[in-house]
Amino acid sequence: MQLNLRYDMNRPEWGASHPDLYRAAIDQSVWADGLGFTQVFLAEHHGAEGGYCPSSMVMAGAVLGATRNIVAHLSALVVTLHDPLRLAEDLAVLDNLSNGRIWFTAGMGYRPHEFEMFGLDIGKRLALMNTALDTCRKAWTGEPFEYQGRTVRVTPAPVTPGGPKIYMGGSTDKSAIRAGKNGYQYFPGHPDLFKIYEEERAKAGFPPPEPQMKPAASFLYVSDDPDRDWPLVAPHVAYATNTYAEWAKERGVGDTRYKAAETVEALKAMPNIQVLDPDQCFQYLKELGRGTAVTFHALLGGLDPEISWRGLKLFEKEVLPRLRAEGLLDQPAA
Repeated sequence: MQLNLRYDMNRPEWGASHPDLYRAAIDQSVWADGLGFTQVFLAEHHGAEGGYCPSSMVMAGAVLGATRNIVAHLSALVVTLHDPLRLAEDLAVLDNLSNGRIWFTAGMGYRPHEFEMFGLDIGKRLALMNTALDTCRKAWTGEPFEYQGRTVRVTPAPVTPGGPKIYMGGSTDKSAIRAGKNGYQYFPGHPDLFKIYEEERAKAGFPPPEPQMKPAASFLYVSDDPDRDWPLVAPHVAYATNTYAEWAKERGVGDTRYKAAETVEALKAMPNIQVLDPDQCFQYLKELGRGTAVTFHALLGGLDPEISWRGLKLFEKEVLPRLRAEGLLDQPAA
């Protein structure tokens, strides 16, 4: 079983402030690092009304500088919106800064206004992504290479041979096929896409990929009184899930785990939204079993950091030891 955190920093006007959210995310990453969590997922979008994090690489630098073992996973890093050479440089520096603790899921992007914002043609996003990833591959050798008709060189070379681990992100069949044909690891927006990816990867002659982790709830909160806390967390979760559901319409195709919800009862009916007491949480995770990725979207929808911390600390005190005793989790590294 794998434990992770996730942050996007999107918030309504009535949510916690961005300075408080960013500070809490760093502090929670340090806490998670000490408990043996595997990854901190950091998301990226641009020009969003709720202040969604537009600079996940900067945020990753802060997380990595404050921690010792946990991986910062940029998911998704919208590579189409970044200058390819600067992208290669920034990721190489993060790889050196963290001694190899930076991974990323390469996303093409799907929101039209983001491409307009950067003066890019969304219709060329596949070509833009291919150029970005090809440039990184060449740049991370540390040797000179040809780029747009001139010879360039990116230094320093990453500490990780070949550069940071790359996953291909996506929420459509085409993304799964593309990742498989090119031999990338794959991080699907919806778990059903992984089978398509495996089949295409095998057809292309690549070895089996990393096993797909089973996802636990998109939002998991541990409470000593769920009836008390549901009304506290529900507005934030509803803001987030409704936002993602609305944005998903801009794709035109594909699917996500986030669906629109207008009431607490609608949220409670969603299997990927869970507010549980410690006993319920333990049983829920025990039933999911080995190979499960448990990701705490700890500040979802601008959730008050105090409320967020209360749930995380209760998980640490009353659920985590039982998962370890059950043999579902390793002890954290010293």
